[in-house]
Amino acid sequence: MEVAKISSKGQITIPVSVRNALKLKAGDKIVILEENGRFYFENSAMLAFKRAEEAFAGEAEKAGFTTEEEMQDYMKEIRKEVRGY
Repeated sequence: MEVAKISSKGQITIPVSVRNALKLKAGDKIVILEENGRFYFENSAMLAFKRAEEAFAGEAEKAGFTTEEEMQDYMKEIRKEVRGY
């Protein structure tokens, strides 16, 4: 357990062990989530990535890709088309 003190401006310093665990660096944003009266901090970039990953789960299989290489090759083709070469 870590303890942080609130300044007169409502600011807190997140302890280094917590910043490291959340992979936070200067300038990063955090999301504060509430669940049953308890509050949780999460790295906003990691949360967004996690939610995108969950949203796309199973979509490659639905599209007929059987390997990651097939999907990457398809993405390369799309990039070529978009770039025009």
